[in-house]
Amino acid sequence: MSHVTAICAARSTDALAHFQSSLQFETDCWDVHDALSTQTADFVLLDVRSPVLYATGHVPGAINLPHGKIIESKLAAWPPDTLFVTYCAGPHCNGATRGAIRLAQLGRPVKLMIGGLTGWIDEGFDLAKPSSEA
Repeated sequence: MSHVTAICAARSTDALAHFQSSLQFETDCWDVHDALSTQTADFVLLDVRSPVLYATGHVPGAINLPHGKIIESKLAAWPPDTLFVTYCAGPHCNGATRGAIRLAQLGRPVKLMIGGLTGWIDEGFDLAKPSSEA
């Protein structure tokens, strides 16, 4: 018996519920890129890293709003039902989760872009040019 099978897999109905519900909380880089590149983005993409890191390169179309600065007054430009998608450096960073928590505490719909900037680059997608090169 391997470590994989040492614990039985969930029943199919439980697995279906689990995996379907996970997509209520997250999206991935490919889906975000597709929406942005086909101009069908029906969400606001937030880069929750510091302005310095944002300036070195970010997902095109992302707005920089560090997770610690997410407050109601900064969201006033968007209707209350606006979906926000947060990302940070990558799977080794919890900034996107921290940003998502703040948005949820403010009653805003939110999803994480899993993989963050690392995932974006791994998919082969371009970053917006740093401010000094724009």
